[in-house]
Amino acid sequence: MNNIIYLIAGVAVGAGCVVVLRWAMGRKKKIGLIERQRIEKEADKERIYGLLETNTPLTNSHIHMMLDIPESTATRYLDELEKEGRVRQVGQTGAHVYYERVN
Repeated sequence: MNNIIYLIAGVAVGAGCVVVLRWAMGRKKKIGLIERQRIEKEADKERIYGLLETNTPLTNSHIHMMLDIPESTATRYLDELEKEGRVRQVGQTGAHVYYERVN
């Protein structure tokens, strides 16, 4: 008889723990898709900026290969870094355009 009481008490305590854990996990702030993409974008831009510290000059193609991101994305990130005043584009168009870090 005591074994049955212990069993029922154990199941009740276990179920209570599960309920509390689910409640606690539900209270954590979840990161949405847009916020996650913003964080990843900023991380990629910082990686590009770091690459420019040791590998100058860099082209869009270099960044595309090193970070495994599309060339169009590399171009867009470099344009944003240029607007922020962190990098400088050398050259106007074509294969001879490269980027340098602004100190």
